[in-house]
Amino acid sequence: MARRFGSPCALSRSHDGVSERFVSIGTEPMRILVYGFGPYRRFRYNITAKIIRRLPRRRRLGKIIFPVRFHRRQFIDAVRKHDPEVILGLGQCSRGKRLRIERCALNKRRADKHKKAQPIVRRGPRQLSTNLELNIGPAARVSRNAGDYVCNYSMYVILDYLKRRRAPVRFGFVHIPHDFDPGRASLILAKAIDSIEAASFR
Repeated sequence: MARRFGSPCALSRSHDGVSERFVSIGTEPMRILVYGFGPYRRFRYNITAKIIRRLPRRRRLGKIIFPVRFHRRQFIDAVRKHDPEVILGLGQCSRGKRLRIERCALNKRRADKHKKAQPIVRRGPRQLSTNLELNIGPAARVSRNAGDYVCNYSMYVILDYLKRRRAPVRFGFVHIPHDFDPGRASLILAKAIDSIEAASFR
């Protein structure tokens, strides 16, 4: 069946602490879902929320800002609801000067660094690899340790869900230092999204 095209429809919602902004065209499915997080701990503002709000509108792009919590359902519900072809997660890190392209999620979580980390999925794989190629240039470096807080948790939960269902969805994740310039980061990530679209959908 041919896809139908109509006039753009912009929607904005807030439910259970999750802020959503997405744009759809007729009945075409969403292609890219970008998510970030709200404030946490000593950080009154999360740079990923600022970046996501600055990303230009584009066709079939979804943007979500999640509350920072270990809550599997909020991530899985978003994937089920929007059914994207590509997912790009953004997280804030407290140290570093460059963006970090995370290559894998670790099967561990902890809310308190003084306590022992617990598995996210019991008897699950030690790590799950991302599969979205990101070309961000010298502003970023590759990382194989996403930590054990909610960013890593979201990665593992989503990758595990996609793997179990053999879903052909590409997933990537980028950590941004909290004091990185949000305007610069928005431009860098907007170009990365352009590259994803150019390589995949045109």
